[in-house]
Amino acid sequence: MNAVTTPPARVAVSELDDCLVLDPARPLRVCHVRGPLTLAVVSITWLRTIGEQARATLESRHLSDAESAQARQLPLPKRRLEWLAGRLALKHGVCAYQQRHFGGRPGTRDVHISAVTDGLRAGKPQVDLPVEVGLSHSVDFAVAACGPRAVGIDVERIRRMPPMLTELLTSTPGAAKDAESVGVRAMPPTLRWSCKEAVLKHFGFGLRIDPQEVALTDWRADGRFSWRAGPDLRRHVPEGDGTRFDSWAREVDGYSVALVWR
Repeated sequence: MNAVTTPPARVAVSELDDCLVLDPARPLRVCHVRGPLTLAVVSITWLRTIGEQARATLESRHLSDAESAQARQLPLPKRRLEWLAGRLALKHGVCAYQQRHFGGRPGTRDVHISAVTDGLRAGKPQVDLPVEVGLSHSVDFAVAACGPRAVGIDVERIRRMPPMLTELLTSTPGAAKDAESVGVRAMPPTLRWSCKEAVLKHFGFGLRIDPQEVALTDWRADGRFSWRAGPDLRRHVPEGDGTRFDSWAREVDGYSVALVWR
């Protein structure tokens, strides 16, 4: 990890707006921002349209034999497409990250992806190379984020949320409504949800921890947001002070996207 000598992560937010593009007609987009972060976007829509034979060719080119067998065990076509898109995003993101920072580019078949198997972090993706990864998918896209330290990412299709969920997202237990910043009050519900999930996914917990344990405290014009950990989240991660992290959220091409990294 010490080989990475790029500038501190805080300078990356100005580049994320240009880097992150969600185009369903584009099969793959990989981009780098200082921080350092590498993002990879795979179009699920494109995978859906190319047909089974073309997808089988992709699988044979990029998946290991064990991964191909795993893919065949997924009975639902929708789930299989999401799984394949996520694998491709992670593999291409990791390969590009390795080439950028360490000078060598592994083959995608040589990037072995696994998941934490138990505990609060069960399901968190990990790879057998010196890079941390995060993954999210929603409707048309799978998006992977890679960095030298833990990274959380969440992507949500912008949609109308039920009133009960909206109320849950806009309320913070024990806090007065007027304590929210102007920026937070302006955040659409889907974007709030993405921010909370990205924080929890950064720590590997996902929705095993109540999203209300993440209190959003500000959202700025450049996309940077700040947050405060609730008591239960702090119990699991005492270092979970939102001021120690870089956190960014935007609405991008019909989706809410949030990133949390250090």
